[in-house]
Amino acid sequence: MPRDNMTSTVQKIARQALTTFRNPSVVGDHNKVFLENLSKLKSLMAEVRAADLKIAPRTTESAPVPSQRVAPPVTYMHIYETDTFSMGVFLLKTGASIPLHDHPGMHGMLKAIYGKVRISCFDRLDKPRDGASGVQFNPPLMPFQSSSLRPSVLRSVGEYTEENGPCVLSPQKDNIHQIDAVDGPTAFLDILSPPYDPDEGRDCHYYKVLHAHSEAVDRTSEAQEPGDLWLVEIPQPSEFWCGGEPYPGPKVSL
Repeated sequence: MPRDNMTSTVQKIARQALTTFRNPSVVGDHNKVFLENLSKLKSLMAEVRAADLKIAPRTTESAPVPSQRVAPPVTYMHIYETDTFSMGVFLLKTGASIPLHDHPGMHGMLKAIYGKVRISCFDRLDKPRDGASGVQFNPPLMPFQSSSLRPSVLRSVGEYTEENGPCVLSPQKDNIHQIDAVDGPTAFLDILSPPYDPDEGRDCHYYKVLHAHSEAVDRTSEAQEPGDLWLVEIPQPSEFWCGGEPYPGPKVSL
């Protein structure tokens, strides 16, 4: 591999991601070595810019016409993947969203590289209540929805540009999030560990936000009181799908 690739920012990030996550027995929020490695990874991610990945920032697209309706609202550039972690770039068109979804048993880190993203992070409460007994929703839930209903809390809503550090998630904290493009196209570098794998119980699930005693809402919003907010699992929203495009930047070799 050429020397410039071996010393590229993305190569350094990938090498540190492998160091951080390759030993599952030490991965956890209470392990000093893991936290030190995670801090190093965050510092490297904070430095990355679109130019490091040879990605030209997209500008606001012209008004769409019917013939363009088939274009995906989100595309993904695959950079690298092992059993330990995956790395790639998500690119969102103007007004696009990655709907509310989870990362079962996974750590993650994402860093805006151009434009602005709004990230709304949720946690499911550790101990489910006695089902949804005594809680009313309007419209009422269908019987099959009750089994996937969980009381939850909106932990944070933040906006990120290339000048901000990365947004971090863990299996226990900020694990469910929605990502929205703000004021134009945007893109972010994404690391997940371990990668999604349905065969290993790490499938992606989508959710809708419900408020007790109020109508269901599709978009995330500020929670009123802990316990008033619930998440119910739904199929992948029909307006969301993700296409692929080639990654133009430095290659990664580990």
